[in-house]
Amino acid sequence: MSLRRLLAIASLSFLIVLLVTAFRSPTVSAGFQPVSPEELQMKKEPLAPGAAAIILFRQVDRDDTGRTAHENDYFRVKILTEEGRKYADIEIPYFKSRGNVEAIRARTVRPDGSIADFDGKVFDKSIAKAKGLKYLAKTFTLPDVQVGSIIEYSYTIDLAEDFVFDSHWILSDELFTKNAKFSLKPYHSDYGTMGVRWSWQGLPPGTVPPAEGADHVVRLEASKIPAFQTEDFMPPENELKSRVDFVYSEDQFERDPAVFWKKTGKSLNDQLENFVGKRKAMEQAVAQIVSPSDPPDVKLQKIYARVQQMRNTSYEVSKTEQEQKREKEKSPGNVEDAWKRGYADGAQLTWLYLALVRAAGFEAYGVWVADRSNYFFQPKMMDRTKLDVNVVLVKLNGKDIYCDPGAAFTPYGLLTWPETSAPGLRLDKDGGSWVQTTLPESTASLIERKATLKLSDTGDLEGKLTITFTGLEAMRRRVEMRNEDETNRKKFLEDQVNEYVPAAIEVELTNQPDWKSSQPSLTAEFSLKVPGWAAGAGRRALVPVGLFSGTEKHVFDHANRVHPIYFEFPFEKHDDITIELPSGWQVSNLPAPQKQDAHVIVYSLQVENSRNTLHLTRNLNVDVLLVDPKYYAALRNFFQVVRTSDEEQIVLQPGTASAAN
Repeated sequence: MSLRRLLAIASLSFLIVLLVTAFRSPTVSAGFQPVSPEELQMKKEPLAPGAAAIILFRQVDRDDTGRTAHENDYFRVKILTEEGRKYADIEIPYFKSRGNVEAIRARTVRPDGSIADFDGKVFDKSIAKAKGLKYLAKTFTLPDVQVGSIIEYSYTIDLAEDFVFDSHWILSDELFTKNAKFSLKPYHSDYGTMGVRWSWQGLPPGTVPPAEGADHVVRLEASKIPAFQTEDFMPPENELKSRVDFVYSEDQFERDPAVFWKKTGKSLNDQLENFVGKRKAMEQAVAQIVSPSDPPDVKLQKIYARVQQMRNTSYEVSKTEQEQKREKEKSPGNVEDAWKRGYADGAQLTWLYLALVRAAGFEAYGVWVADRSNYFFQPKMMDRTKLDVNVVLVKLNGKDIYCDPGAAFTPYGLLTWPETSAPGLRLDKDGGSWVQTTLPESTASLIERKATLKLSDTGDLEGKLTITFTGLEAMRRRVEMRNEDETNRKKFLEDQVNEYVPAAIEVELTNQPDWKSSQPSLTAEFSLKVPGWAAGAGRRALVPVGLFSGTEKHVFDHANRVHPIYFEFPFEKHDDITIELPSGWQVSNLPAPQKQDAHVIVYSLQVENSRNTLHLTRNLNVDVLLVDPKYYAALRNFFQVVRTSDEEQIVLQPGTASAAN
């Protein structure tokens, strides 16, 4: 969960959510459990045929009581094949700003029952950086792991103090789990208690649902948990895995979702109005931004641009507590504070935009939206924390315009992809109403590759390539590279070209793209050389037409599909390639024009020859989000046709020179 979202929830006095993605291994205090002869002698698991390794036993004990929540994890894994030895490399992911991983213990039980205790070094590995959060993992390698070995490790996740954390049990794992136990001690302190309820999905057949015992501890035992299968283009893992989710509340739980959301909507609206209710200050601010003669749409865009110019603390590299104390920066208490100070977090900047456009005379609403990158929202679950991003809805000429200037690099009128086509609660004094954010058409998110190349007598392609990323394609690259230097940005773009071309290439970025703006497009220029793209075949030279088809080479290769197909957003790819042939070369044969129209997915390819110059145009349009697995065969066949068409070849007749093999 992003810092922006966490700060947004904190600023509205709601529960701060920590999604603990770390999982694995008896309580630390319990020590390692005895290994049975049956476990040592195990050669395979009938319920997981061909598995490289399986989880023999796993235990998770979560304690949310008191000021500091913590979780004890234990893992026991049986190595069944040579490939399974890779599971000796352990990664325990965590967010440093949310807590730490402590008390790591590990050992290897050899096939003969002898034990090799882990006494090596544990490393901190940086996994990713996003919106000021550093995502780390504790990593180490267990010693002397062989086929037939059993590896065990345990650790404690110490969570940050003074927060009530949302708790989860994630049952599914990459490996088949033979047996598992889970427990939760719900939040309790001397200052009061909070109610907790839980829901579950995908529990293995025969599993008794979690229940609270007389000691007020919630427990679950499960067995025969299938291995979770990861597939390309699948919905969020959280939506698919077997899991149990816990929700805390200071208020009595409602049974009726409609009543729950009415109360929640009123509470959220009260908090929002307290933050934005500085009308006079906002009217003075608007007067500095727009002119009375500006058309309505121009006013909205000017205000949007001005808010995005402000310092957005959600996208800064996180600072140490000492650095924050030295700077003595306080979070703005309302929109007037944010305006005067010139900085705020992303959620507060979005609410500032709401206050400004209202002061400019527009009908506008605050909306809490369910980010669809992690879950598919279900109102019946009555979990406020799943409404985790905020946007502004503006009414203009009978149309709904959704804006999120607090999301850096987001153009006016566009939302980040997890906020698109997502349910949201539009706030008002009566409790609000449900809305669905808009989904941009595929034309709004485009990768356009335009190449002007020359073919040499030796079959090399060389020339200029210009790639323009538009809409969500541009935004995601700017966000990913926002804190990187020019060297890393250059490598990032050059690596993209290497992915596009299904051959060894020489590529160099030749311009400095505009990384800092929120303009809809990001343009990169390259010098490109593809050695030996034209291959000799006797007296002929063969030129493949799919120059930028690399990313489609292995899409939906597998014959079977478990999960639905999920595209993050509609998109298009347009290729326009001009190839000048060597003097004296002739075109013997061109591939026939191709067009595959599956309504929501369309592919076309055309090759033309004019005055010894080839012109190739290739388009792929994907205008769908979710596809049921029952349509996978048709989708797979479609992309097989795409690959076959991309492998078509232009037949050339060289002149006095011949193409190289």
